[in-house]
Amino acid sequence: MVILVLLVVLALVCFGLAGYGFGRLGQVGVRRADRQTRLKCAAALTGAAAAAVYGWGLLNLGLAVLVTEDSGADAFPVQPCRTADAPRAADVVGHRVEYLPPRYVCLRQGGGSDTTDDVPAFVGPGALGLAAAAGVCVLLANAVPSASTPERKASAR
Repeated sequence: MVILVLLVVLALVCFGLAGYGFGRLGQVGVRRADRQTRLKCAAALTGAAAAAVYGWGLLNLGLAVLVTEDSGADAFPVQPCRTADAPRAADVVGHRVEYLPPRYVCLRQGGGSDTTDDVPAFVGPGALGLAAAAGVCVLLANAVPSASTPERKASAR
């Protein structure tokens, strides 16, 4: 249930940020936009991409959880934790779902744990990198004075 709520929120954030970024650029025009507008739009679009990548990881995680819950009589060890190596699958005692980064973790009898391949490995670093890039764009957009500030108007004269 948590994954479904997060997916809905991420979809709203993704489409909202993409709508702002593309809408603002479409309204002003790419060539007529000043540097601050371009940076704000880049931040919004990069943030939308970060939300989309993280949402892709959550979708894959949700599918792994769904397979686990719907396995019925074929429930031990849980299907995402099964590997071609039979002795490793035999010592699975449980599983855990982690959200940051999204991953499905199989708990082993000796206290160890393994991460499954259900969530692609690029999701965590990709979402973090895109979110960091969006943050840098926001910081740069706020550091650059806009064309409508009094300092820019005075220096243009």
